[in-house]
Amino acid sequence: MENTRIYKMSFAGVYPHYIAKAEKKGRTKEEVHQIIFWLTGYNEESFQKILDDKTNFEDFFNNAPKMNPNASKITGVICGYRVEEIEDKLMQKIRYLDKMIDELAKGKSMDKILRQ
Repeated sequence: MENTRIYKMSFAGVYPHYIAKAEKKGRTKEEVHQIIFWLTGYNEESFQKILDDKTNFEDFFNNAPKMNPNASKITGVICGYRVEEIEDKLMQKIRYLDKMIDELAKGKSMDKILRQ
């Protein structure tokens, strides 16, 4: 994986794709936010600042208020990689989010997505 390019990408540049993927399958922006906030500990206000500042993925995850301790329960394949086997911790966090958005788009219940 070419990690450094992904790390430097603006989260705000990818965020609309997360929303579009969810909405295309009948899910909502609010559900995407619920996933992001659950995973990272951000709230509406701090997340809006991330978008306004065009924060990159590296800073988005490294400065997250609190990564959810249940994130390690996220398993499966995304982009050809098993998320639980990704050794680069930052890339693993990015793929956790990708996996959860994918599960949302596939119609999984929020309880299952949020590992409750």
